[in-house]
Amino acid sequence: MRFLKPLLFVAGAILLAVLVHRVGTEPILATLRTLAWWQFILICLPYGVILAVDTLGWRFAFARDRAPFWRLYGARLAGEALNLVTAGGSVGGEAVKAWLVRRDVSYAESVPSIVIAKTTIVIAQAIFLLIGIVLAWTALDVSGPVLRAMLWLLTVEVLAVGGFFGSQIAGLVGRAGRVLVWAGVTADAAAAESLDASLRHYYRREWRRFVASTGFHTLGWLIGGALEATLMLSLLGVTTSVTTASVIEALGSGVRFASFMVPASLGAFEGANAAAFGALGFGAAAGLAFSVVRRARQAVWVVVGLVVLLGMRLADRKGAVATLPRS
Repeated sequence: MRFLKPLLFVAGAILLAVLVHRVGTEPILATLRTLAWWQFILICLPYGVILAVDTLGWRFAFARDRAPFWRLYGARLAGEALNLVTAGGSVGGEAVKAWLVRRDVSYAESVPSIVIAKTTIVIAQAIFLLIGIVLAWTALDVSGPVLRAMLWLLTVEVLAVGGFFGSQIAGLVGRAGRVLVWAGVTADAAAAESLDASLRHYYRREWRRFVASTGFHTLGWLIGGALEATLMLSLLGVTTSVTTASVIEALGSGVRFASFMVPASLGAFEGANAAAFGALGFGAAAGLAFSVVRRARQAVWVVVGLVVLLGMRLADRKGAVATLPRS
């Protein structure tokens, strides 16, 4: 298991190299040359709005409003940056989110909120993919293989999120903790049982906040397709509509979900875009150029997130020093 992600990363890199070789570097570069530096800056801006909407989705994953919005915003930005750069995947970034808001909320409140927010964002992702399928079926001339792939991705996503959500409702988190105690892996199941109780209380008593969290995350996915992807394609010289951009983004979101074990979905994401752009008549080269720009935008926000993480840590240290009693 330790070597699985590095192997998948290498496999993804090989797939990407094969795609670039088959398409050719010149058509990809020709598309990228249409993008001016200031246009790339413009492309980076919508993610700040998407992040704000997703932060609201996380805020409603708490049973009560405790942490200030901007602290949640910074914690989410820093955590998502770590999710992309750490070999441990999303585990490291999610733990950092809970750690960064510990000044305002206890771990007993923040950890369940992260599990719930992960659940609602994946539910929203499945809703967005369903919307993409409906749009592709009714408004676009999309080839059969692409549409079938989207349907299979939706099936996988629904089964996965259904199992994840059902396990929380059924109290399997607490049972798993007791099994670990019985097996001698841990000495105490109190943390697991506390998390289990918090999750079940939230889903049974705070269903309005659950709906709001899912709604904000769905809005975030829609903004990504309707605003960010449309802007990106337009500046790359790909004449398209909001509907087409949303279908492309929906397919990409499904592929990223299915290939979560591959670091950054390397190769899988580019292959899906190449296939989608080819099926829509834009050409595989445009799909790979679109992927490059998405990766570049992602890299910019990773740097911003790491800077925010450093700033929040320094601010917390200064606050801790200021509160120390004077001798």
